[in-house]
Amino acid sequence: MLVRCCRVKLSVWAALCVLVLGWFYVFPAYRLPSDKEIVEEVLGLGEAWKKNQTGIDLYRNLLTECCNPRWMFAVTKENAPIGKVLWYDGEYYYSHTVNNETYSVFVQVNQHFHVVSFGGIPRCNLPPLTKEYLEDVGNKTHLVTANPSIIEKRFQGLLWSRKAFVDYLKAYGSSFIYMPAFSMKPGTDPSLRAYYAVTDSHSNLTMLFANPDFLRNVGKFWKARGVHAKRLSTGLFLVSLALGMCDEVTVYGFWPFSIGLDGQPISHHYYDNILPGKWFHAMPEEFVQLWHLHKSGTLRVKVGSCQPQNEGS
Repeated sequence: MLVRCCRVKLSVWAALCVLVLGWFYVFPAYRLPSDKEIVEEVLGLGEAWKKNQTGIDLYRNLLTECCNPRWMFAVTKENAPIGKVLWYDGEYYYSHTVNNETYSVFVQVNQHFHVVSFGGIPRCNLPPLTKEYLEDVGNKTHLVTANPSIIEKRFQGLLWSRKAFVDYLKAYGSSFIYMPAFSMKPGTDPSLRAYYAVTDSHSNLTMLFANPDFLRNVGKFWKARGVHAKRLSTGLFLVSLALGMCDEVTVYGFWPFSIGLDGQPISHHYYDNILPGKWFHAMPEEFVQLWHLHKSGTLRVKVGSCQPQNEGS
């Protein structure tokens, strides 16, 4: 009896050890640099940057193999025919089977937005492009993302009025609006209402819905490289798209720290200081990965003060 008990205890401890080792394999124990250390690192490197075509080609090939952004970036009539099951990438137990209604809102093919890969400017989460920000951020836009939560919070889910939403989008000209309609189930209906608001207003904007398979695979790609979060930021999804399609990538405004290079406090966005939910994103981890790519010449991260730009740039 004593022997059997010892074996049970040994099995329990063995299982516990395996669990702990597995945890550290998935979530490796390392200390993320502090904000101050990041600032010192960036200041130490300065403006020096040299393009590394080998690194660019490597990441384009890696992202093409895992995620195929040219084909899978958005759901289209080609990659999501009627009857296809779209599994939500943010809620693994839910899915949407493409029917006549949803099929009708998909674009025909992804080549319509390949303009983004030729000097295009994507922006995240419907940022304001009003006069007070124009000198720093310009107003030229080719693609802008919109989380369904923004539709809910800023525009009351488009349940009562669509005018404010449609008027707000005019700042983006004839851009693509990119929404993760099939990431979480509560986001599908607001995304579809946004689509109908845009199309019914005869806007020049084009609605794109993120392909959940693309988002899921990109998440796995960066998790294998040290980004551990419930969900990647929209910015890193767009950087992944660009790395998979563009000859050269420059990232502006990706600085998820509480202090700037001058040591002074800085807001989370240029237009507000609303922070993401705790544990939802791992923004500092994302920056560290992008900074490694910057130092290797695979992409360029522009930090610090912007140079004044002409209106319309």
